[in-house]
Amino acid sequence: RTASVIATVALVATTHAHAFEPRVSVGAVAGMTGLGADVSWRFNENLAVTGRYTDGLSYDTDFNQDGVNYDTDFDLKASSVKLDYFPFAGRFFLSAGIMMPDIDASVTGNPQDGSVYELNNRSYNASEIGSVIGNATLTDGVQPYVGVGWRSSHKAGLALFSELGLVATDTDVSLRTSSNLESVDPVLQQDIRAEEQKLKDDIDKLPVFPVAVFGITYTF
Repeated sequence: RTASVIATVALVATTHAHAFEPRVSVGAVAGMTGLGADVSWRFNENLAVTGRYTDGLSYDTDFNQDGVNYDTDFDLKASSVKLDYFPFAGRFFLSAGIMMPDIDASVTGNPQDGSVYELNNRSYNASEIGSVIGNATLTDGVQPYVGVGWRSSHKAGLALFSELGLVATDTDVSLRTSSNLESVDPVLQQDIRAEEQKLKDDIDKLPVFPVAVFGITYTF
């Protein structure tokens, strides 16, 4: 009798496993790193491999740091390769993999009062040094990624999908003055480096960057 039960369970499991048909999904996506496309291969009822690329999103913002008003122009793009795990063999999935983000900004700073900078507790006339300009990188290179989402890649047809994830940040800030006065003034150069570190420390308070995408996909 025991052998009969084992054989029955094995037959059911085998039938269930054979019932799943691997599928490929292609989709158009939009999200926090721009517009793009992805391809997903659901090779198992619980597992899929997904690749994605997004680009083309830019936005402007400004903030104040120690009496300096900074205008920032962000450009965002990213590519990723990840493994999606469908714990219930349906639409909901957990995701882990790598992302290659490129999220940076051009920075232009001017004194809040219009005439005097306070850099590292020292005063500088705007007429002497001009603007404080440079670049700030939020994250780039190869970074770990985790996320959760919803995708109907287990059956053929047209469907919507969405995903929310987190990618690690890797910040860097580079500043200079438009007059290049720091090249002949070592004290100003030191103060510019201190200002860079302050900005980097502020950005580092965000150890991860949220990435949300949604789109439409067709599964073959």
